[in-house]
Amino acid sequence: MPVVNITGKDKNISISYQPGMSLRDILDLTDYRVRSACRGTGSCGLCRILIEKGTVNHPTQQENIYLSKDQMNKGVRLACQLFPSQNISIQIENLAPKSNWRSIALNDFYHSSVRISQKNSPHDLMGLAIDLGTTHVNLSLWNFVEQKRLTGRTGLNLQYIYGADVMTRVMAATESPKQAAEISKLAFESIRQGIYDICAREGYDSLKIESVCIVGNTPEITLLTKHNYDLLTQPKYWAAQFDYGQIDIPKYRDFFNISNNADIHICKPLAGFVGSDLLAGILSTNMTNGSQPALLIDFGTNTEIALWDGSDLWATSAAGGPAFEGCGMSSGMSAVPGAIYKIDHHHSDPFHFDCQIIARQEPEGICGSGFVDLIAHLLKADIINVKGKFMSEKMQNGFAFLKDFQNIRIHSKDIDLFQRAKAAIGTGIQCLLASSGLQLKQLENIFICGVFGRYLNIENAKQFGLLPDLPQKIFQLCGNTALAGCELILVYPELNQRIQFIRDHAHLISMSDYSAFERLFMENLFLCPMED
Repeated sequence: MPVVNITGKDKNISISYQPGMSLRDILDLTDYRVRSACRGTGSCGLCRILIEKGTVNHPTQQENIYLSKDQMNKGVRLACQLFPSQNISIQIENLAPKSNWRSIALNDFYHSSVRISQKNSPHDLMGLAIDLGTTHVNLSLWNFVEQKRLTGRTGLNLQYIYGADVMTRVMAATESPKQAAEISKLAFESIRQGIYDICAREGYDSLKIESVCIVGNTPEITLLTKHNYDLLTQPKYWAAQFDYGQIDIPKYRDFFNISNNADIHICKPLAGFVGSDLLAGILSTNMTNGSQPALLIDFGTNTEIALWDGSDLWATSAAGGPAFEGCGMSSGMSAVPGAIYKIDHHHSDPFHFDCQIIARQEPEGICGSGFVDLIAHLLKADIINVKGKFMSEKMQNGFAFLKDFQNIRIHSKDIDLFQRAKAAIGTGIQCLLASSGLQLKQLENIFICGVFGRYLNIENAKQFGLLPDLPQKIFQLCGNTALAGCELILVYPELNQRIQFIRDHAHLISMSDYSAFERLFMENLFLCPMED
């Protein structure tokens, strides 16, 4: 892919991009956003950059209005009017303030080309789809009149101060009503900040948001509404239908600063630990629309798994923990600028590794997909064994796989954390297969969902059993299917019939009740291909 090089006083930054995007949109995916107040139409003249090297399109009419001939002769351009297709080097003349929120590229959505086929929406203005996740909150703004998605955002769920996983947060909420109220408020604040960032950045009026749809895992939904979260500490509720209670719509409208007439809908979870985010994912992938057996894995802190056998749906959740988000690991981080997301090694030198970094020239840590690659290559190079143990005692203090960055290391405890996460998922898959009577070889589609899957190397994941050892052609990297499905629910009210079909055909299984769980979990700890 071509690269945008950003030069500055402190360091140079390199950003890979897909041709077809404006430079403004490319920068919006990173920490280096340019100032803007016109939604990228070129009518504010704020997103000024300086072209140092590279060929770009000729100045547009908007640039001729807002930039002088002297500025353009020096290489000053408007980022929103540039559509690069090759390597370029730039300086940012008008950098926007730092934000905890980033834009979401359209290809992050499974249905990136969704459009309303007809004006069948009862709403005249804008709608907001929200995926309330454990680690991140994702939002998508829609214009019902223009029949298109306007923009999307992703940012941290501020509840992280109460724990990286949902059960830690649920336990904290059960300790006192005051604490439960604070945790709920943090979820509200996360959403409010996302809405503010969209509207302040793009120039939209939040008071014109007339419809909101929210999906999420069950703990997050109950923590938001402050209802029945305490029941999730009891295994008997994990696979049972779950009520999140009534919501105070006027309160939600006021806090989000949206229309006083806005309709707000929280999509009901399937069960105690199978949320409406999985329901939305099933909807967006169309996995239940035919007779082909299919598997969906929505990787995350609480990994949800669904299996369609051709007539019935089998679903469960697995305690993936924060490993897939890069959290809890010695050098772990989310898939954000500075994260190592892809790793290769030279067969001639097992201790030489190459890495690719998200929007940075120097690495700051490793995200989930990078850990998958690293573990696979450590296995191939006999640096670790199938038990996840380092073969050399010299690596008791961890292995610095990049010679120039000794602070970035993988330790035994990191591998152990990843083994436990992959063992829980492998056991969940085997449980669903056994319950349905299917075998792995009968699967015709496997949908890999979540941000983790965006950069995932399928072959490396198959090598040590994170994914089934099946032909590459049946795997689909789908991105954020939870948000994509939430958009569909927001835009197409008639999909309620399809949602009810999914609910009626769902068999929910709790891992705590599965008799073979402990045996299969121990077997799946080994770093080897998955078996039936």
